[in-house]
Amino acid sequence: MNKIQDLLKKGQSFMDDGKFDEALDFFEQALLLNQNDPDLWNYKGVALRSLGRYEESMECFNKSLEIDPRDKQAS
Repeated sequence: MNKIQDLLKKGQSFMDDGKFDEALDFFEQALLLNQNDPDLWNYKGVALRSLGRYEESMECFNKSLEIDPRDKQAS
């Protein structure tokens, strides 16, 4: 398993345990290795939203959508 996947797995484990600050640390470390992964931005956004940091979470979700708009037909 590569470094990003290891960080992601650890972050997800902390999210599952409700330890959002710790999860955020791992997602941010993963983003340092690859800033073009929309899923990593999304995970960071979820962690920030869980911490009540809504404006920052929206920035992450928007960055994720910039990289990969996913369903362009969605309304």
